Amino acid sequence: MGLPRLICAFLLYACCCCRRAAGVPGEAEQPAPELVEVEVGSTALLKCSLFQSQGNLSHVDWFSVHKEKRVLIFRVRQGQGQSEPGEYQHRLSLQDRGATLALTQVTPHDERIFLCQGKRPRSQEHRIQLRVYKAPEEPNIQANALGIPVNSKEPSEVATCVGRNGYPIPQVIWYKNGRPLKEEKNRVHIQSSQTVESSGLYTLQSILKAQLVKEDKDAQFYCELNYRLPSGNHMKESREVTVPVFYPTEKVWLEVEPVGMLKEGDRVEIRCLADGNPPPHFSISKQNPSTREAEEETTVDNGVLVLEPARKEHSGLYECQGLDLDTMISLPSEAQELLVNYVSDIRVSPADPERQEGSSLTLTCEAESSQALEFQWLREETGQVLERGSVLQLHNLKREAGGGYRCVASVPRIPGLNRTQLVNVAIFGPPWMAFKERKVWVKENTVLNLSCEASGHPRPTISWNVNSTASEQDQDPQRVLSTLNVLVTPELLKTGVECTASNDLGKNTSVLFLELERKLPEPESQGVVIVAVIVCILVLAVLGAVLYYLYKKGKLPCGRSGKQEITLPPSRKSELVVEVKSDKLPEEMGLLQGSSGDKRAPGDQGEKYIDLRH
Repeated sequence: MGLPRLICAFLLYACCCCRRAAGVPGEAEQPAPELVEVEVGSTALLKCSLFQSQGNLSHVDWFSVHKEKRVLIFRVRQGQGQSEPGEYQHRLSLQDRGATLALTQVTPHDERIFLCQGKRPRSQEHRIQLRVYKAPEEPNIQANALGIPVNSKEPSEVATCVGRNGYPIPQVIWYKNGRPLKEEKNRVHIQSSQTVESSGLYTLQSILKAQLVKEDKDAQFYCELNYRLPSGNHMKESREVTVPVFYPTEKVWLEVEPVGMLKEGDRVEIRCLADGNPPPHFSISKQNPSTREAEEETTVDNGVLVLEPARKEHSGLYECQGLDLDTMISLPSEAQELLVNYVSDIRVSPADPERQEGSSLTLTCEAESSQALEFQWLREETGQVLERGSVLQLHNLKREAGGGYRCVASVPRIPGLNRTQLVNVAIFGPPWMAFKERKVWVKENTVLNLSCEASGHPRPTISWNVNSTASEQDQDPQRVLSTLNVLVTPELLKTGVECTASNDLGKNTSVLFLELERKLPEPESQGVVIVAVIVCILVLAVLGAVLYYLYKKGKLPCGRSGKQEITLPPSRKSELVVEVKSDKLPEEMGLLQGSSGDKRAPGDQGEKYIDLRH
């Protein structure tokens, strides 16, 4: 064969190969596959367009094409379908009179080309591209809990974002304070990887690395997953996280709680603070007022000094020292003065006043404080305010003036800051009894508890006229209460009990009369009362009926007026007049009136008069 013929044959072969590469015989190019999109787990409807162009085809074969390899999966013969053995054997069925092949429980492995091929009247095929989608789960974000130093020379890991079980692979976008982050050389780096699960779904992992500055200590980071479904584009966001950022301390200062004016008794906290992270090691010192040197205080926590309760001795200048353990640099705070306001113990003069009746007394109250003071005097027994000021004057003292007086020193600017002092004024005199005599109700042969109270100056003592156990208790320096336990006997009921109080200036007595408790009659039963009322009503009814019967029979000698006059001979008309008063009730008298209904004259109360003239 000559060279020209070889060249022509080669060219002809190359032309045939090019036509084969086009995929269809002849000059026409093969059309693009029809696109069908479904979500994982749903049913894909694969519609064969050959049925529309050629009517009811009696011979159709369905193939799946994966990696350019055709596999017969379903046959249609005379409108009847039959699955071929294999992975699709139990998931295929015919719909729409055989024109549509339904694929149930779609998985990511089903994303491929499906084609239907008709043999008669001529060979044709229709290609369908099946796209499968699955939304990923909510993204899970984990921040770097170890923290990031600001002086790091390379980007450090900030957080990791994981999106599980999505298809196809979603796109991840990182945000800081709501703004998207992009790759930036030596500043921001995003490293993503994916894993294919046995189900065919993807798990995406993305790591954000960045160089942070001090201002990022409160920055909020989160990740966003972008993915597509047949319904369109969607996205899911993770929660926001913060990352510990470490930076050196530049300033140290003191804070005191509570804020405002402090007083003795308060719980006070002196706290060291710094602008570095982690905070430095703190120490608190107080200036000695005598030597002017700083003396370290004992703290319960790093940089926290608790004063509980606060006292005036805690007042002074305080300073904090912050030692950075990385750089070993110590930074001091500014000195801060702490003032604990106070009121000193009150001094009252005279301290133990004693006076005779009719004399006068002046009481003076003194105290020191860090603020201006106000004084007032109160009567201890009643709480009545007697005087506003430090001096109380009492004139023409009576026995009743004896007892307690209280001085109160307070700071009006600071509520709750005050001190009080009680002083007892003693008025000389014989004992004064709380009562002269008193009646006590008792039960015989029982043990009785009797009390007797007396006051006076000097302090009195109390005695009883009964031999029994007694005890005394001081109510105040001039008042005493005595208690006696005694058995109630008939003799004691006759004589009563006496208590006698005595001191150097005299004595006084109180008498307690004992009387037996009376037993009250027991109330009648309600049933008995009801029966008695019913019996009374019945008796009255019977009595009324008898009287009415006698009246009708004429057995009662009564006139219509209720009076009867018996005529005597004229010679004896003035001899005797007898007045007979009826004891009938008004109701009974009404029954005795005549049938003509004669009424009594006014004032007639039913008396009967009989004139005896013979």
